[in-house]
Amino acid sequence: MTETTYPTLNHLLTAVRQCRACESVLPLGPRPVLRASETAGILIVGQAPGAKVHASGIPWDDASGETLRAWMGIGKETFYDDAKVAIIPMGYCYPGRGKGGDNPPRRECAELWLEQLLAKMPQVRLTLLIGQYAQRHFLGKTRKTSLTETVRAWREYGPQYFPLVHPSPRNTPWQQRNPWFAAELLPALRAQVSAALEQHGRQQAGCEPAEYGEAKA
Repeated sequence: MTETTYPTLNHLLTAVRQCRACESVLPLGPRPVLRASETAGILIVGQAPGAKVHASGIPWDDASGETLRAWMGIGKETFYDDAKVAIIPMGYCYPGRGKGGDNPPRRECAELWLEQLLAKMPQVRLTLLIGQYAQRHFLGKTRKTSLTETVRAWREYGPQYFPLVHPSPRNTPWQQRNPWFAAELLPALRAQVSAALEQHGRQQAGCEPAEYGEAKA
């Protein structure tokens, strides 16, 4: 953990985007991709940017992003509204390709920055945990023995956390083998996303106090 203290989230985000801790091992070089604000009510935690996102600098700027937005029941305008939705993956830079797909996210990102980022987003009320790396970090020992079982147990982690599989097209066969995902989980996800956005709107209009409690890793 860095010992530097950042007075605001914007100062912290500037430091994160200038991070070069993994520069020597990143195949395309460092380009941290994340979005956050002090008013965001929803946090999306995925794995790490892919090559296309590295090129554009826009998180979830691919087919997986289209699917994720459909799962959440929101469009791009809301999804990319930093005041409402924060997007902080476990790894902020493209980690390169391995034998079975992209490499795992670099550990340095969470070790250096995640706790500090979460501490400066006190209004987060719903955190989507996409994939095993996010679930391992946030759910700890409450995580099940497999990703499928963790996602199947989504009711146990609410209302703060909502575990999901990755919305990659490669996971379409998984969804076909697990029809409960579309029939039960996705309607509940959309309802929770809608409720979080509605509460955000009421709070911003001054109808409710901004006391959701601190988000915690």
